[in-house]
Amino acid sequence: MRLAIVEGDGVGKEVIPVAVDILDALGLEVEKVPVELGYGKWKRTGLAITDEDIEILKSCDCVLFGAITTPPDPNYKSVLLSIRKELDMYANIRPIRPLPSVKGILDRSDFNFVIVRENTEGLYSGIEEIGENVSTTKRIISRTGSARIAEYACKLAKGRRSDLTIVHKSNVMKSDKLFLDVCRKVAAANEVKEHDELVDSMAYKLLVSPEKYDVVVTTNLFGDILSDMSAALAGGLGLLPSANIGEKHAFFEPVHGSAPDIAGEGIANPIAAVLSLKMLLEWNGNTEAASIVEEAVDYSLNTGIRTPDLGGSSSTKEVGSAIVNYIRSKSN
Repeated sequence: MRLAIVEGDGVGKEVIPVAVDILDALGLEVEKVPVELGYGKWKRTGLAITDEDIEILKSCDCVLFGAITTPPDPNYKSVLLSIRKELDMYANIRPIRPLPSVKGILDRSDFNFVIVRENTEGLYSGIEEIGENVSTTKRIISRTGSARIAEYACKLAKGRRSDLTIVHKSNVMKSDKLFLDVCRKVAAANEVKEHDELVDSMAYKLLVSPEKYDVVVTTNLFGDILSDMSAALAGGLGLLPSANIGEKHAFFEPVHGSAPDIAGEGIANPIAAVLSLKMLLEWNGNTEAASIVEEAVDYSLNTGIRTPDLGGSSSTKEVGSAIVNYIRSKSN
């Protein structure tokens, strides 16, 4: 496996090295390719990402990514959106599940659902006109884009409870009617049970009764908002991993941002980055290694080796060392 390593900015430079140390501890054959992207590069060169960077990423099988700080540049083009579009990674996958001895806002552990978000269209189309008095962003919903994200969601659902929730706002935005109709047809063809929810109602229901949901498929912006909101169930953004999947490439990143307010203090929670590595290993077919990583994370949390955001007193590196030591103990 040829893996691009992008630390990015802020706490990305602290949590991604932890994930890389864990990858090294597993002893897998991986060619690691460091790539500099983000605010630091923009300050030095005037560009956060270049065409050459994109070509390097395309030459790799997958990407392990930290976080990006947005430069104060009106002409800035999002690094993440650029990568998703250039590598055609159309499916954003965000699992929401409880972790051992970590309390979310509801203090419950009976939920385990996945949000599957269309990743290349919607309001993140990048087609915008910025004016002095009026600015517009074009929302794109295509039959092709809707069908392939629905297919991915159905494939995922069939390996779980075979229960799909389609989230939309077709009562107001008629473009969502296309998304809803296509998802329904794809679900029927795959013999997956489906029902639909309006996005505002779904936001309420995910917090009130999250145990009812299995696989949730939705458009770009809705998926972004619902998954960040759902992080509160698990205990915070510092715990959530994510994957961006395409036909040829995949990209794995913690959901949290670059957190410049705590960058450099050594207290950033590395769990989301480590669980993103777990998703990477599963994608690459290394299910045994992925299971060991999950066990090691559970061990760290259960033994109280955790960062201050979870009520602990351990540093980022100390959490990483605990996980690495657990993995090495398993291989002895």
